[in-house]
Amino acid sequence: MPQLLLAAILLVLSLFMPACARAFEAVAAGAEHIELLHQGGLVIYMRHGRTDARFPDKIPVELDNCASQRPLSDAGRQQLDQIGQYFAMLQLPVQQVVSSPFCRAVESAQRVFGGHPVEVDVPLRYTAAMPDREKQPAVERTRYWISLPVETAGSNRVVVAHGPNVAEIMDYLPAEGTMILFRPLGEGHNPAFEYIASISADHWPVLLQALDLTDPTTR
Repeated sequence: MPQLLLAAILLVLSLFMPACARAFEAVAAGAEHIELLHQGGLVIYMRHGRTDARFPDKIPVELDNCASQRPLSDAGRQQLDQIGQYFAMLQLPVQQVVSSPFCRAVESAQRVFGGHPVEVDVPLRYTAAMPDREKQPAVERTRYWISLPVETAGSNRVVVAHGPNVAEIMDYLPAEGTMILFRPLGEGHNPAFEYIASISADHWPVLLQALDLTDPTTR
């Protein structure tokens, strides 16, 4: 009888737990969020562009050998070039562009933010499939760049890296090509950053329409 009672309790819990657990709900950026970016002081965390899953990262990966890493797809490169046009059209102030050392992140940064020098930060590595002893420093490095206040008033920081890194911090796995807006609060706060909104790769036309701007890629 005790075993039957325990089984019944576990069954009830298994039914209720999925309903109680809340998935992260991303906020689609609107005109008000672009105004915040114009004011400066935010961090734009971008997951690299769409990749070609037919060519996974080799283990161990060689950071100085792009052929050993999962590459951007042709569609991903085209998408990034479009996002670069959208971003340039908004004339958003950028102080710094930091990238993961992985080739897909560096290339994404160059295609979207090509007017700015790209700083490659080796510790900002891809966390998926890493053992815990190696993963934690990369997670903390991700948290560092999201939490660090922007030095130049009226400007923003861009960080181009990976989706799993963010998922380790806030249970949110953004799609490839998504920009996430954060307000860095500094290490004295818990949490040290505030999530504001997201711009997925396919949300740009909607955002431009809200801003009463013409999509430059349709001209």
